[in-house]
Amino acid sequence: MLTHEAVAKSNERLEERYAGKLHPNPVLTRTLVSFQGNKNEQGYRWFKFKEGFAATLVRYFLDTLGPVTGNVLDPFAGVGTTLFAASERGLEAVGIEVLPVATEVIEARKAAFATPCKQALADSLQAFVREWANTQPETEFHFPHLRITAGAFPPKTERALCSFITAANKVPDLTVGRLARLCAMCVLEDISYTRKDGQYLRWDSRAGRRHGEKRFHKGELPSFEEAIAAQVRQVCQDITLDPRRDLFTAPATPGKIKVLHGSCLQLLGSLATSSFDFLMTSPPYCNRYDYTRTYALELALLGVGERDIRELRQAILSCTVENRAKPRLATWFDDSLFAQATVAFNQQTTLQTILAYLLQLKQAGQLNNNSIPHMVRNYFWEMTLVIFQLARVLRPRAPLVMVNDNVQYAGVPIPVDLILSDIAETAGFEVDTIWVLPRGKGNSSQQMGAHGRCELRKCVYVWRAPKEKLAN
Repeated sequence: MLTHEAVAKSNERLEERYAGKLHPNPVLTRTLVSFQGNKNEQGYRWFKFKEGFAATLVRYFLDTLGPVTGNVLDPFAGVGTTLFAASERGLEAVGIEVLPVATEVIEARKAAFATPCKQALADSLQAFVREWANTQPETEFHFPHLRITAGAFPPKTERALCSFITAANKVPDLTVGRLARLCAMCVLEDISYTRKDGQYLRWDSRAGRRHGEKRFHKGELPSFEEAIAAQVRQVCQDITLDPRRDLFTAPATPGKIKVLHGSCLQLLGSLATSSFDFLMTSPPYCNRYDYTRTYALELALLGVGERDIRELRQAILSCTVENRAKPRLATWFDDSLFAQATVAFNQQTTLQTILAYLLQLKQAGQLNNNSIPHMVRNYFWEMTLVIFQLARVLRPRAPLVMVNDNVQYAGVPIPVDLILSDIAETAGFEVDTIWVLPRGKGNSSQQMGAHGRCELRKCVYVWRAPKEKLAN
């Protein structure tokens, strides 16, 4: 029978092995590895994708690890921060993203990026909003609520929102209509009784729902008219900046951006071997975070229904207790690559010790959710497959930069950074550096009460792609 001490010793052995690779980096603040760094960035600030990192972080690594030329990849593209920051430098960029909310942000921003006369685009968008505000036509669009979003808006706000979408759907200029709908999606949280709060939507008590026992009041909600006017002003300001500073026109030849819609587990296999020169990404963390709940309002606006939500949740990299094993995984990978990844996963000693211990705790009834061992296993198994694919698609010695967090379950710290780095070495990567943020992340209050305070590392990994591809 495994003990907590045995797991800790296994972790310590892995820590000792990588001690020379772990280095603090005061430049890498929590602002840079989160959306906070994009709050004042033209173009990047439109949609608050709180799980992303800052464009400044991408530029930092392009400069630090450069000069970077050629093609850039982000297999967990989010709202495209890596893609747009690379495009600013004239680099070609490819992203893979499964969340429809994120891909819609990218495609709408790309449409603005590609418009030759941005002042005319801004004028048309503002004229559309003024005309809508003066007429507010009867709605033909009805917000397609999910069970989780019912009652999210005051009735007057929802009527105005639906009227706006009705008008936007009829705009002859498709780019203006798309940007208008994007602006509406950007303000949904502000005008609703909800707030994205950690792993769930937190509900204002005025909506008639309560999360837990604490009452929550967001304060005065802006009207839809106020919120959409402010959002449109911001978008128009950003796309009409002085050309010397305009992120949409600054490069002499902006790099092209291509987005593949779907799971990188399925789509990485379609990319050519040795076709990318730089990769920067942040996969979902192994932290029970459910994107389909957090972005339920935005998904509903895009017409993602209840069945679609369930399918989407399973398509996302396994990071929630509701994720099931993906039965078609083997069909998405070359047989040799799949076999090599299987060996690497099974032989990662620290991971297998942690999985065995979590399963033991489950059998003893000591976990607050019995699906945790299953989730952790699937997370690392799927990430192993992703890592082996990335070793294939990157050119020799190309840098890979990954932002990720360590986690803890039942008092067991899981060194995600070291486990993934060890698996990466098995795939042929060289672990260059694991940059450690000056300030880590504390464990939850529930974990702290049961197991004491444990600060978990927040890291940015830098790996170098294999000099030679693994033999088939």
